[in-house]
Amino acid sequence: MDAEELICGVDEAGRGPLAGPVFAAAVVFRKGQPIAGVADSKILTPGKRETLAIAIRERALAWAVAQASVEEIDRLNILQASLLAMRRAVLALGVTPSLVLVDGRQRPVLDYPTRAVIKGDATVPEISAASILAKTDRDLEMLRLHVLYPHYGLDRHKGYPTPEHLDAIKRHGVCDIHRKSYAPVRRVLEESAGSRL
Repeated sequence: MDAEELICGVDEAGRGPLAGPVFAAAVVFRKGQPIAGVADSKILTPGKRETLAIAIRERALAWAVAQASVEEIDRLNILQASLLAMRRAVLALGVTPSLVLVDGRQRPVLDYPTRAVIKGDATVPEISAASILAKTDRDLEMLRLHVLYPHYGLDRHKGYPTPEHLDAIKRHGVCDIHRKSYAPVRRVLEESAGSRL
């Protein structure tokens, strides 16, 4: 296949949660072989996302999923950590894309032509596919972390700042998987430090 025809879609999952890594995926479809049903992961049911994730892995020309850790999120900020995860995903593809299309307004630093596409997860099939892989892999990671940290209900809210999660942080404290640079987590840490004075 001509390298000029390789369009790569990139998206992330997990910028908003208070816990866990941020994930990103990169997907290159075979020319003329779209995958039916691919759409923005946010509008799909979990079951549909999982079914499509299998199809994407089986039928895409190339795909990769990467992440940036909680430590990197706290050190760099969530935007820069998301861009880092995106860069890692693209570099892990194993093919050289001619154009990288990234969901949103920001682009990772890459040696390939790169364009940001606002609402690309709803309009560009390759970005939609990337959103599905990033979301399903992140959800699996949160289920794994739930086994290690069952008090927080990660299997239900996936680390997002739901009332349940916020209450669990107040009751059980902040643990290693929490993003300490995020205001709700930082407040609990400050309150805890104040109560020890």
